Amino acid sequence: QVQLVESGGGLVQPGGSLRLSCAASGKIFRINVMGWYRQAPGKQRDLVAVITSGGSTNYADAVTGRFTISRDNAKNTVYLQMNSLKPEDTAVYYCNLKLGYNVYWGQGTQVTVSS
Repeated sequence: QVQLVESGGGLVQPGGSLRLSCAASGKIFRINVMGWYRQAPGKQRDLVAVITSGGSTNYADAVTGRFTISRDNAKNTVYLQMNSLKPEDTAVYYCNLKLGYNVYWGQGTQVTVSS
């Protein structure tokens, strides 16, 4: 059984920074894709950023230049460094892991950007 445990959300002022972490446990194959999605109230869940086990990355246009995704393969952990946060970044952030045809989700962590 694969589990994803997220941490690092919270309340931050506009212009501030947060770092999210997601640790995967269980049977994790070496070749996989990890990422972050977010869902604001009343909206669909959207891609934020993804990173392959080889280190290739892809970002949503809305976060490019402000957010950085990285991973530690030895720890099966993915990180999301979020800088220059805006109120529109407020959402529940979900960790995502793709192993072949299987997709796993974390429980979500709330990020609120407000003064």
